Amino acid sequence: MSHLSKVRMNRLFQHGKCLDVAIDHGIANEPDFLLGLEDIPRVMRNLINAQPDAIQVNYGQADLLQQHAGSKPALVLRTDVGNAYNQARHREMWAVLHNPEAPILAALQQDAAAVVVNLYLIPDEPGIFRQCVENIGRLRHACERYGMPLMIEPLVMAPAGQGAAYGSLGDVEKIVPLVRLARELGADIIKADPTDNPDDFYRVVEAARCPTLVRGGGKGEIGAVLEKSARLMAQGASGMVYGRNVYQHQNPARVVRALMAIIHQGVTGAEALDLYLRSE
Repeated sequence: MSHLSKVRMNRLFQHGKCLDVAIDHGIANEPDFLLGLEDIPRVMRNLINAQPDAIQVNYGQADLLQQHAGSKPALVLRTDVGNAYNQARHREMWAVLHNPEAPILAALQQDAAAVVVNLYLIPDEPGIFRQCVENIGRLRHACERYGMPLMIEPLVMAPAGQGAAYGSLGDVEKIVPLVRLARELGADIIKADPTDNPDDFYRVVEAARCPTLVRGGGKGEIGAVLEKSARLMAQGASGMVYGRNVYQHQNPARVVRALMAIIHQGVTGAEALDLYLRSE
C-alpha cells in the first residue's frame, strides 16, 4: 500500500476501527430506501454533528459533507450504480461505474478517504457478476495509481431476488469464497454481510486479510442490532457500515453514539443499549 493510501486509511480508521454511516441509498432508485432520507441536507447535518468516523454517499451529495467547515467525518464515495436492489428482478441485471473512463476522479475532487464498489453474486445472472469484476479491475488500477483505498462489497444475493431485506444471504459457506475473491481482486477494505451465526464471522475476517466492516441491511430493533454488532466485533470485525439501522431510527445520533462505544471502546451490546437509552 502506498504512503498516500495509508494516509487516507488513517483518516478512515481511528486506531484500526471505523463506523461508516451509509446514506448512498438514493442511487438504488427504490422508494422505500429513501424513508428517512427525504431531507438529505438535514440528515447530513445531523450525522456530521453525531461524528461517526465516516459517511458514505454518492458524488451528487458529497458536497453536503465536504463543504462543512468544521471537524467532520471522512468521506467514502460510492462509485457504481445498478438495478440489483429493486423489488422486482429485471430482464437484464446490470452494474456500471459512474465514470468508467476516470473511475475515481470524483473521489479525488471531493477528497474522499476511500471508494466503494459492489461485487454481486446473483443466481443465474453471470452477466452482472462479470460487470462487477470489470468495474473492480478499472477501479483497482486507478486506486493504485492515485493512492485511493478500495472498499469492495461482496454480496451473495438470494435466489428469490431482491426485496426489503436487500435480498442478500448470511450463509457463511457462500460469503467466505466471495470475500476471498474480493481480496484476490485487490480489496483494501471488505464490507461484508453478517453471517447468520455472528460467531462464524471470524471466518469472513480470515478470508478478507484486510480491515473487514459489517454491512447493516434493513432496519432492526435497536437492542438486537447493538447485541449483534458487539458479537461481530468480538469475532474480529473492524467496524460497521450501517445505513437504515442509523438513519431510519428516531434519533440517529443516539444510535451512532452507541455503535461508536461498541466499536471504539469495546462495550457490550447491553452496555451500548443502556448508553442509547440514557443519551439526551
